[in-house]
Formats: sequence, structure tokens, C-alpha cells
Amino acid sequence: MQLIRWGMVAFCAPAALLAQSAPAHLEFEVASVKPAATLGVMPAVRFGIHIDGAQFSCTSYSLKDYIRFAYQVKAYQVLGPEWLGQERFEITAKMPAGATRDNVPEMMQALLEDRFKLKLHHERKEFPVYALVAGKGGIKMKESERDAQPPDAAKPNINVTASGGRGGIGVDLGDGAYFHFGDDKFEAKKLTMARFTDSLSMFADRPVVDMTDLKGGYDFVLEFSEEDYRAMLIRAALNNGVTLPPQALRALEVSGDSLFSAVQLLGLKLEPRRAPLDVLVIDSAEKTPTEN
Repeated sequence: MQLIRWGMVAFCAPAALLAQSAPAHLEFEVASVKPAATLGVMPAVRFGIHIDGAQFSCTSYSLKDYIRFAYQVKAYQVLGPEWLGQERFEITAKMPAGATRDNVPEMMQALLEDRFKLKLHHERKEFPVYALVAGKGGIKMKESERDAQPPDAAKPNINVTASGGRGGIGVDLGDGAYFHFGDDKFEAKKLTMARFTDSLSMFADRPVVDMTDLKGGYDFVLEFSEEDYRAMLIRAALNNGVTLPPQALRALEVSGDSLFSAVQLLGLKLEPRRAPLDVLVIDSAEKTPTEN
């Protein structure tokens, strides 16, 4: 059964020099914003963020994704109309002298305000969540080997890419870290618990919050039933603004609990809770960005 065809996430200078040269209010020098390929048209979609020196590029992100990146929040923390997650855009931009990759979110905020006329405000809202906690029997997954780096090693370029298609979803997080969701399983390498909960939130019916207090990255594999794997793909599509037919949504009615069982085999546990979380409420935004 073919459910979906879709995609799902620099340079270094001395601190003293940056303090002297970075402008007070950072914006991209020049930026191009244009529509990306429509989801569902291609047999597979690749998307992601790439920062190389002063060049920034991002492909196949929705406006909601760009808001998440600009304000460093999760998908469930952005509240607004459904269309925010539907149309996809490609953005390429040049960073100003003195700016670093850490300044890119701030510059993206300015770009969204300028091109999409984005206006929003912050609120605090209580959500039903899954808390990822350590089990009583101890952790049963392998901690990744840490790469030795000299103290003065420069930060590498950012190249986070992802792909989606019939074979599932793969996300390359850079520096050897990745996860792949396909063939009824979730395979991870050098995945931190913060990244793990982010990825689980893509496939679950509510946000997943890290409460493990575990540091570092881990290598592990989760295996699911065929029904649960299909249901998780459908939830991921819905969470990313994809509209699916009623027959696909009916697969959610027959899903089981293999996600919870698989997580327990790692020595972890998903506990249903309620938690207050900060959210961004979108007051207004233009569907079509202004001219480049």
C-alpha cells in the first residue's frame, strides 16, 4: 500500500572579532524565496538545510517549518491555519560579514517578517504529551562512540538533509548522526534523546518530551508491527500538513501499541501526561511571499 510520497531537519571566527563586526540587527544581505516542488508529485523528495561559509540554502520546507527553525521550536508549538504546513518553498541567502551560523535563526525571523509579513505572539498552553523517561531496569541501548576532536576545532558546515518516499523516511543530521524510518523499523546512529523525542513526535499522536536526563548519542533499532508502522507514517503525514483520503485514515483505527513495547526494550518508557508548553500563535501571514 502506497501511503505517501513526501519529505520530512558555517564558518568560525574569534569571539572578539565577532563582537566587533556583527551588526546589531542581523538580516540576510540578499535572499531568494521561491515555490518548491509539490509534495506527492515526485516518487521521492529530498529536503534540508545547508550552511556553507556565508551561504544558506534550504529546500522543500513549508512556512511552518521555517517558523520552527527561525524560533527554534517544535511543530506542535506553532499554532495557525493548516495552510502553513502545506505550501513548500526554497530559500537561498547570503549571510552578512561577521555573522555566524548561530545567527541564522534571527536572520530567518527577519526574512519571514519581510517576505511573508509574518506576525505572531507567544502564549503558554497545556498539552497532552508523552514523557520519555528511563525505565526501572536501566538503559538497554548502546551509547555511541564519541569522536575525538581538538579543543580548538572549528565548527563544521551544517548539512542536514532528509528524504522521503516509498522506502520510508531518512534524516542525515551530520557528523555521523542519522535515523531511518522504513521497513517496519526505526534505525538510529548517534541520536541524542532530544533528537529522538523530536523524531518520535513526528510519528506519534501527541508531542513527545525528553525527561530521561540522558546525555550523549545512542545507537539502536526499534521494530514495529506492520499495522503500527503504517499508522505512524500516516500520523507523520498529517503532522506535516499532508491531506490524506478517508481510507488511509482508517488505518489509524487498527494500530496497536508496538511503539510503546519497542521503546521499553531500550530501557525507556513513554508515559501519557499533561504539560504546559510555550507556543507561537500566528496572528497573520501571507501565503505568497513578496518579490525577490
